[in-house]
Amino acid sequence: MNKYKIREMNLNDYLKVFDLWSNTEGMGLSDSDSEESISKFLKRNAGHSFVCTDREEIIGTILCGHDGRRGFLYHVAISKEYRKNGIGKRLVESALDSLKKSGIIKCHLMVLGNNKIGNQYWNNAGWIKRDDILIFSKDT
Repeated sequence: MNKYKIREMNLNDYLKVFDLWSNTEGMGLSDSDSEESISKFLKRNAGHSFVCTDREEIIGTILCGHDGRRGFLYHVAISKEYRKNGIGKRLVESALDSLKKSGIIKCHLMVLGNNKIGNQYWNNAGWIKRDDILIFSKDT
């Protein structure tokens, strides 16, 4: 497992990261995932998003940021052939540790309702599914 390296995500990773997201079942992508949008996110949330690499190949990602009160995880993705190796757990730990260092003590994440693999993963990882919160979205 130590042959896989976790490091901070940077904009130079974008094409490989977007390719991984595009090939991950259950991943919801939108205009908010453009290179420009991800660049803004990474700048605003420096030090919180990570990739996992096997040599030069990006095999895992996590986008993480906060609003000053709560942390948020997005686009946790592991290449199918690398799953079940603890990579997701290491990425989440890296993100949560970075939030703690910023004084953020609670984190949320969103999973599409029909993403069976994602829902099962987060449930098994000890995250609590909230049924008391609804999310409303609107394009600006």
